[in-house]
Order: sequence, then structure tokens, then C-alpha cells
Amino acid sequence: MLTKANRYEDVADAFVWAVPQRYNIGVDVSDRQNPQATAIIYRDSDDTVAEYTFGDLSRLSNQLANVLTGRGLAREDRVGILLPQAPETAVSHIAVYKAGMIAVPLFSLFGEDALEYRLSACGARALITDAVGLAKISTIRDRLPALRYIFCIDGPGPGALDFRVEIGKASDTFTPVDTAAEDPALIIFTSGTTGQPKGALHAHRVLLGHLPGVEFPQNFFPQPGDRFWTPADWAWIGGLIDVLLPSLHHGKPVLAYRARKFDPEEAFHILGRFHIRNAFMPPTALKLMRQVETPRTRFDYAMRSIGSGGETLGAELLDWGRETFGLTINEFYGQTECNLVVGNCADCMEVRPGLMGRAVPGHRVGIVDDDGNELADGTVGNIAVKRPDPVMFLRYWNNPEATAEKFAGDWLLTGDTGMRDDHGYFRYVGRADDVITTAGYRVGPGEIEDCLMKHPAVAMAAVVGVPDPVRTQVVKAFIVPRDGVETTDALVREIQDFVKARLAAHEYPRQVAFVDSLPMTTTGKIMRRHLREV
Repeated sequence: MLTKANRYEDVADAFVWAVPQRYNIGVDVSDRQNPQATAIIYRDSDDTVAEYTFGDLSRLSNQLANVLTGRGLAREDRVGILLPQAPETAVSHIAVYKAGMIAVPLFSLFGEDALEYRLSACGARALITDAVGLAKISTIRDRLPALRYIFCIDGPGPGALDFRVEIGKASDTFTPVDTAAEDPALIIFTSGTTGQPKGALHAHRVLLGHLPGVEFPQNFFPQPGDRFWTPADWAWIGGLIDVLLPSLHHGKPVLAYRARKFDPEEAFHILGRFHIRNAFMPPTALKLMRQVETPRTRFDYAMRSIGSGGETLGAELLDWGRETFGLTINEFYGQTECNLVVGNCADCMEVRPGLMGRAVPGHRVGIVDDDGNELADGTVGNIAVKRPDPVMFLRYWNNPEATAEKFAGDWLLTGDTGMRDDHGYFRYVGRADDVITTAGYRVGPGEIEDCLMKHPAVAMAAVVGVPDPVRTQVVKAFIVPRDGVETTDALVREIQDFVKARLAAHEYPRQVAFVDSLPMTTTGKIMRRHLREV
């Protein structure tokens, strides 16, 4: 969508949105492409490598769409996708979109509580998973009355159909549902400051809305020879719509590989072995890779662009990127509800350390007060995005109150505070709420606190983020123990494992402090700002 130019102003002036009235993500990223071209290069845990063409994706997704509709699933039914980076993940998304249903990506490292809440909240009728995911779902299946069908890519299991057998019996011809660009396609759950996570409902147009924000920080992606990879899970918006779907839209191959634990040495090896030219690397990954000694002499990589988001990149990290990769790492900014709206593009603008960049062409981003009034440049206020905007979510699933609270007039409030200078560059100041940014993930304290309260030793709990040199922040829990509980190191480890097993590894409290009481307002709300000062 972007026209390449040497000046930001020329890129912005030339930009025009091209969003048709009728549009379907699944058709776009599979049926529209060259069927012989490579779409996905898959490296599995055994180091076996396989390639899938766009023709493969089109055929397999048609078969799966026939399986889903043949089981009685209908338009706008929700289908959970609990899989890591794998070809089946892409096929599942494409099939769901073609069938006019709503995909619900789920992080493969989620625990039982996290999965139960999300599947219940969206009323998922079907789930596509692997053996690891099936083991978790089996323990909560009786608490998911809406869930009718489970398909397991590793073969049949308790209450689960064999994914491969089912699609093997289905026709590879399918007439996609004629969807409007405004029709719902995707629910991605995002953590809020209190209570449980909210499901951000996106329309099919969300992929087209993302394209400028992908092309810009990836230095006018796509170019000949481009090939994309990210260590970020495809269950998150950063992996799914910042990398996988935009690459397929542009007919460019994507590497599917995500280790259970990020290894910076292996990351350099992957960049070289698979001839990766473009990457989305969370800041934590970059910080870990920075610790690798002499990578340029040890690994045969040749990057063209690297984008990063989640925290502001400082001068030292930018200098390291230039020395290590021969390029400037482009920072970008957004959130699940309205992603990739600010960024840098070193090919057409100066990248200034400590600044997130300028508004990505096509988006109107401003600094406003709580009532939605624009503030003068140089003034700290709410970072906000003006609607309508193709990348903006439709609403929170079954939560009109939260949807209304997200807006001040026609401005979507990101929940972050910042300022814009007189050259149009945005500086991030801080969160306007209590969301924690840890290892590239945005975590709300409410879900963790709810989990902690289920532990028999916990009477009260509050969670905050505290600074960490590698992860930006780590989760710290302040716990009031129940009467008679002995607060030992063993109890700390038990509580940490309790949360890790039920939510996810990135959500467990790496720090635990036992306290006699928690600071409260007169209305009984926890004053987390006081805890952050402890």
C-alpha cells in the first residue's frame, strides 16, 4: 500500500487507503496467490524442515472449511486455535475466515484457567489444537458447554477428532463465504487493568489496516528476496498480523518456528540458515541477542529490515543494531485494539533514539485530554487514534461498557500517555493504567490476582510491574497470607508454579513479597501506585 520515497512527507502524501467493501482475509492470503510459490517454511522440534506452497494452504484450508461447515458450524461461530507456530495454525485461520466464522487464537503456553476463561467468554463451538493443548482442555471440557468439537493435529484423543483424518475425507473445493470488509473475523483477548481479559473483535479489514504499519518499519516491505520470521507466537497480534498474514498477503514466505524458550544464539543461526531478511524482534529478544559475542563472524545472516515494538529503543540498542546487522532497527507502536499506528522507517526518515516515530501513513494519531480534546505539541496527554480507521477493532466481545470507555468522542484512548514534538515524533511517557509490559507481552494484573486468590495460602493479593533490565518489567506479587500460614521460600516457589501452570509462564510473579495489608482507597480499590514505590 505504501509508495516508496526518500522523505516521510512524500510517503504520507501519496498514501490512499484501498479497502474494498467485500473482502475476506482467507481468500486474500491463499487463493489469490501463486499456487506454486512457497508460503511457509516449517522447522519442527526435531529439526525436520518442510515447505508448504500457497496452493497447499488453499487446498488444505478448503478441506478444513468443509469439515467445519459439515459439522454444522455456521457463520460467525467462534473457533479456538490453540497451536504454536505451525502450518496447521495458518491453515486453521484461513479456513475459519473463508467459512465466515470467527477465529480465536490462543497462546499455546496458556494454563487451564486462562483457556477456560477465554473459551467460555467467546462461546467457542470448536477448537483446533495439538496433544499438549488437548491435555489441558480435557481437564476443563465439562465446564465448556458451548464447545462441541475438538480437532487434534496429533491424532485422536479423549473427546477429540483426528484433524488429518477429517480433512483427508473432505473435498478440496469450497466456495468462500462472501464477507464484507466490516464483518467480524477475529477475537484476540487482551488483558485490562482490572477484572478478566477482554476480547477485541476485529473485522476482515484489520489485515489491510495493518499493511502500512508493517511495510513502514520493515523499510517498504516487500522487496525481492524478502522472507519473514518472528519468535513471537502467532496467537498474539504481533506474530499473527504483524508477520504471518501480511507476508502471505504479499506472497512472501514465512518461517514457522518457535522454540519453547528463546535462545539468542539459535536466533542468529536461524536468521542465517533460513535466509531471513525481515524480522519482528521484541525488545527482550534483542537484549538477549546483544549478549551473544561476535555474531557477525560466527553466523551467516544478511538482514534487510528489523522492526521492534513494546518499549522505546535507546541509543545503545540502536547502535548495536547498526553494528550487528548493518541496519537501523525500526521501532513501532500499537496495541491489540488498534495496532501499528506509529513507527519509524529508516529509509525515509531520521530515527531518533528514545522516540517511537511518527504516525504511520493512513492513521491519525494525536495527544488528547481525557475528554478527547487535542493538546498542543510538547504537552503530555493520552496517546489516541482517530476513528474511523481500518486497523481499529469493532468492539469488545459482549462488553459494550468497556467499549464505550475506550473512546473519548471519536478518539480511541490507548491507555498510554505520551507527547508529540513539533516535528511529529511521539515520545512514550508511561501507562495510564496498571498494565505490565514484560518480555514483550502486555499483562493485566487482574487475571493474575484472580489466580493468586485461588491458592489456599493467599488471603489477598495485588500485582504490579517492577523494572527489569532484560524484560522491561517483571511481575511482582504482594500477598497477604492467610492466618497461620508460614511464609517460606518453598511457599514462594509453590505460588509461582501455581500461577505458571494455570495462566502462562510470562504471567507468573518472578518476585513475591508477603505483607500484612495492602494500600486501599476509601472505596476498597487497591492503590497499586503505592506498591510500585515499595
